[in-house]
Amino acid sequence: MPSKPIETIAISEFKATCLAVLERVRRTGTSIVVTKRGEPVAQINPPSVASTGEAWLGSMAGTATLTDDLIAPASATNDWDVFSA
Repeated sequence: MPSKPIETIAISEFKATCLAVLERVRRTGTSIVVTKRGEPVAQINPPSVASTGEAWLGSMAGTATLTDDLIAPASATNDWDVFSA
């Protein structure tokens, strides 16, 4: 299956039509290369499937395990010089 050709756009045109270009990339799924004096300076890609997930907040809930007390001091107070004065 042949890949889609990557469209190029001059940086001045991108600046003038930025929101429309970003929407076109999202809608069509085609990448666009932004050029300055014919040299590529940036590539705009559509979002990946993983980054468009609906519920990313809290998606890692329940995957960690606490193995120690988070509130207890890391060492005894007599190990600290500041408390021995």
